[in-house]
Amino acid sequence: MTEPTMPAVSFTAQWMAAARAVESERPDAMFVDPLARDLAAPRGFELIDRYAGGGLLPFISIRTKFLDDSVHELRPEDGIEQVVLIAAGMDTRAFRLDWPDGVVVYEVDHGALVEEKQRRLDGLGAEPRTERRTVSVDLTTDWLPDLVTAGFDPTRPTLWIAEALTFFLTEEQAAGLLTTLGGASAPGSRLALDILGRGLLHSPFSKRFLDTLRADGTPWIFGTDEPEEFLAANGWRVRDLKEPGQPGAGGSRWPYEVQPRDRRGAVRLWLIRAELDDRP
Repeated sequence: MTEPTMPAVSFTAQWMAAARAVESERPDAMFVDPLARDLAAPRGFELIDRYAGGGLLPFISIRTKFLDDSVHELRPEDGIEQVVLIAAGMDTRAFRLDWPDGVVVYEVDHGALVEEKQRRLDGLGAEPRTERRTVSVDLTTDWLPDLVTAGFDPTRPTLWIAEALTFFLTEEQAAGLLTTLGGASAPGSRLALDILGRGLLHSPFSKRFLDTLRADGTPWIFGTDEPEEFLAANGWRVRDLKEPGQPGAGGSRWPYEVQPRDRRGAVRLWLIRAELDDRP
C-alpha cells in the first residue's frame, strides 16, 4: 500500500497509532485502542523501530492516558459540550472513550489525512461513541472559520486537545496557536497538551533520535523549561502540570527518574492541563 498524496507528517500519525497498538496489546495496558493497528499502516511499525529508544513508547502511552483523562474528568456542570482535537491524526478517542451526553468531537487535520482515515474507519465498520465531525484544513492558514462552519460555537466552553503538535512548531507559531485557541474560547474553556522541555532538544541523549526526525522532514523545534510562564503569556493558566513518572502521569511505567524541578538542563516532557485565563 502506498500513500503518495500524504505528507511526511501523516506518517507521524501512523507512528503514533502503532505505538497505541503496542500499548493496547500489553497485559497491563493503560488504555485499549482496538482500531490502532489498522490505522498504523503502512509505516507505523517501521517508524517505531526507526525511532526506538529514549523512552518514546512509554511516553506516548503515558501522554495518551493523560489526555484521555482530560476527557474523563469532564462533568455536566462544566458546561463543556464541544471537544476539538487539533491535528487529530489517527486518533480514535471519539470511538474508544466513554463520552458525556451531548458532546460533539471535532477532528481537525489536513484533508488527505482526514480522507484516508475515514476510508479506513469505514472499512472497519467503526462507529463513534459520540457525535463526531471532521474538519479538513491547512493548519498553517486561518482554519477557525472552517471549524465554525462545521458547527463549532466559540461562545460555548471548549476542551481543546493538542497532542504532539507544539513539537513541530517554532516558538512564535506555538504562541500563536495558544492565542488563537484562547481567542476562540468562551469562559470555562480548557486546554490539554504536551510540550517539550528545552533541554531535550539539546541533550546528547536525544541527538540520534532528533537527527533522524530532521532527516525524515519532521524535526522537533520548540521546547520550553517554563511552561507555566509560556502558557500564561498566551492566555492560559496551568492548573495541572506533570512529567512522566509522576503520580497521574504513568508512575512506575516511566523507566527514568523524575528530575528535580530546579535541575537546569534536565530532559523533560511536560503534560499540561490549563484553563482559559479570562481574568481582566
